[in-house]
Parts: sequence; C-alpha cells; structure tokens
Amino acid sequence: MAVTTGSGSQAADASAAKDTSKLGITLSNSYAGNTWRQQMVKVFQAAADEAIGKHIIAKSKVVNADASAPQQSSQIENMILEGWNAIVIDAASPSAINGSIEDACKQGITVVVFDSLATAPCAYQVAYDYVEAGRLPARFIADQLHGKGNVLVVRGLPGTQVDEDEYKGQMEIFGKFPDIKIVGTVNGNWTESIANKEVSGILPSLPKIDAVVGQGGDSVGTYQAFKAAGRPIPVITIGTRQEELALWKDLDQSTPGGYATVASSSVPGVSSIAFWVAQQILAGRQMPHVINVSLLEISKPDLDTWLKVTPVGAVATPVYSRDWTAKLIDSVVDHTPAPASPGPQDAK
Repeated sequence: MAVTTGSGSQAADASAAKDTSKLGITLSNSYAGNTWRQQMVKVFQAAADEAIGKHIIAKSKVVNADASAPQQSSQIENMILEGWNAIVIDAASPSAINGSIEDACKQGITVVVFDSLATAPCAYQVAYDYVEAGRLPARFIADQLHGKGNVLVVRGLPGTQVDEDEYKGQMEIFGKFPDIKIVGTVNGNWTESIANKEVSGILPSLPKIDAVVGQGGDSVGTYQAFKAAGRPIPVITIGTRQEELALWKDLDQSTPGGYATVASSSVPGVSSIAFWVAQQILAGRQMPHVINVSLLEISKPDLDTWLKVTPVGAVATPVYSRDWTAKLIDSVVDHTPAPASPGPQDAK
C-alpha cells in the first residue's frame, strides 16, 4: 500500500480521503503531574492546532483527570454528551474506564487509547511494549552486576498498565538470576520529587545497594536521595528527561572510567501518533486494531546530540507527522519494517 507525501496528503487508500474538516478530536488524559505527561499534552495540542490551521479538523480540547479512574470515566461520559467525534485516551486504569469507553463506541465515537492503555475491545490501541521496556534496563543491570547484587526497584504510578507491565518485565529478567536480590521496592510515580522522598524513606533500612532500576522520571530524585544519605552511588537506570540525561553526562564526566547506564523510555510525542491515527480513522482509513510503537533508546554516543535539542524541563522526543503516521500504519498492515523514527533533529 503506497503512501503519498506532501502538504495535506493522505494514504493512497481512497477511503481515507473523507472530509474531516468539520469534526472534533479530544484528549482525555488521566494524569498531568510530571513533565512527561505535561509535554505529551503539549504535543497533542500542537498536532491539533496544526490540523485546525490546515482545516483538517474543526476543534479539539484536552481534559485532565487527577490520576482518578472515576473522574476520567465521568469526563469521558461528558465528552460523549458533548458530541465529540473521536476521543484519544491516556488511561488511568486498564479496566476501570472500560464502561465509559464502550459507551462512547456505542455512540459511534472513535476511541484511541495510547501510552497507558485501557482494554475495552472497541478501542484502537497505539501501544508500546512496556513489558519489554521493563526488561531492557533489567537486562542491563543483570549484565553490569554479572548476575549478583542487591537491587532497589523504583516503580511508576500505581494502578496503571504501564507500571504493571514494566514491573512484570523487570521481574521476569531478575527471576533468571537467583543471586540478584530485590531488597526494596517503592513507587516514584515517574516524578523526581516523589522518587526522592520514597527512596530517602526506605534507604536507612536497606543494605548496600548495587543498582537501582526505575521506569524513567525517577533517576534524579533517586540519585539525590543516595547523595544526601552519604551512600555510594549505585548503577541507576534512567529515562529520557533532560535532567536525567544531564545527570548521566555529569556522572560520566566525574566518575573514573565513566558511568555506565542505559536511557530508554516511551516518548511524549506518541500523543501525536494517537491524534493522527484518530484523524485517519475518521477519514475512513482501514485501521489495524493495534499499532505498535518503538521505545526511544539513547546510547552514550548520542547523549550530547539529544541534550542539545532537549530543553531544560523537557523530555527527549521526536514529534510524528500525519505522513509519518500513515507510513507506520502501512507497515503494520503490510507486515513490513516500521519507518525510521524521527531523530534528534526532529525533536521538540
């Protein structure tokens, strides 16, 4: 299936050329309490503003719940009454908002879930493999420790599918190494201040820590907790926030022989993929039920490049266009390799 390019292009499938210029797409976001989620919302708004400016859609809005599934369900029910054509959702729970999603689908509303997924069968999914996202840093730590040592686990936001999947992946890897001991577990909520508080609270009760595995958005707070406690800095896996990448560079420069870690994460720009997937469905595009997206992995040779294009307080992320998203959809349909992700030069 070919994909045309250029201003206002659609996939070659003629059914994807239906006029969406009078339709509306809204975002239901479960949580906006960290920089990743805040940037994700901004990227969604930027994609929507572009689409409105080009008369691709008519309107959009964003509604945030306070990490509350009941609140998010209520907000989705309001969106149904308001007559939105598509609802894009970063879910508070894999199952607790399914009833509201099903209500939306029954009203003919397109529902696209992404990042933290809900499991309602009628919703399209823009999905990361978060189990693999948990395996990746755990494999790195197992290799660094040569299969033996004490590990502290910093989990994400309780109750979300992302946290559950990443933890599952981590435990799957560590379960293969009987001499790796999980000596403590806290929830950092993907937020540096919370990670700092929780790690500081548990450290006095813990033995020597050889490594800390997190989920991103927690490594700086974790590092600060160890430093304040006067304890040796262990191997700490990191995400892709600017402050995390800057910490890696500082540790690498100040540690004899350098500081080895791994940086990987989902990216806030995934909201632009979810937006364009919703628009393409409204335009009549035949859509796979699940569209998988690759994680961003940053290696040491690329660290400086990503730091240059990631402002303080931001998260390293490409932003995905409608044309790129159409190519991604084609790759899923045709079982061909996904298009190369935009690189640092396309970061925002």
